[in-house]
Amino acid sequence: MSLAIWRNASSRRKRIISTIVILIVALLITIVGSFVPTDPQQAIQISNDLNQTVTSLSQNGALTQYIFGNNFIICLIMFIPVAGPLLGFYILFNTGSVIGAISAAEGISPIVALALTFIPIGLIEFTAYSAAMAESVWLFRRLLQGQRLRELKNAGVLVMICAVLLVLGAIIETALIISVGA
Repeated sequence: MSLAIWRNASSRRKRIISTIVILIVALLITIVGSFVPTDPQQAIQISNDLNQTVTSLSQNGALTQYIFGNNFIICLIMFIPVAGPLLGFYILFNTGSVIGAISAAEGISPIVALALTFIPIGLIEFTAYSAAMAESVWLFRRLLQGQRLRELKNAGVLVMICAVLLVLGAIIETALIISVGA
């Protein structure tokens, strides 16, 4: 039954389904990463390093640009055919382990830390990442089918959409960091 739904779906619907499936997998991988045990001293060091970086960037007025730049480079990597999703899932697993380390250092549950991270910032960023990884698969498929020019146009449009999402995410994340830090 589900295979018939896929076969009968339009290309746009298939892309949306692909992005949603990858989003779910990305969230699960990040959740798994957040439960990787971290040495308490290492967790405190990770938390301190992150706080120091955020403080320094905030004082220089560069936090939004840093967050966007970091996330956009990661997103662009995820567009690479075949390698992009593999690297993306590895990066998201590491993101989860950093969230887990910070939650351990702060004495809160990884689930609480994940929830605070994902709403709304993480969902915006993960949507961009999932769209990039889905496009990576589509790009590879279309390259094999000899439809590279059409798919490169789609990839260009998706890069722009992802950039807008990541700018929005960086602005919201900076506002939340500043409001919590104040």
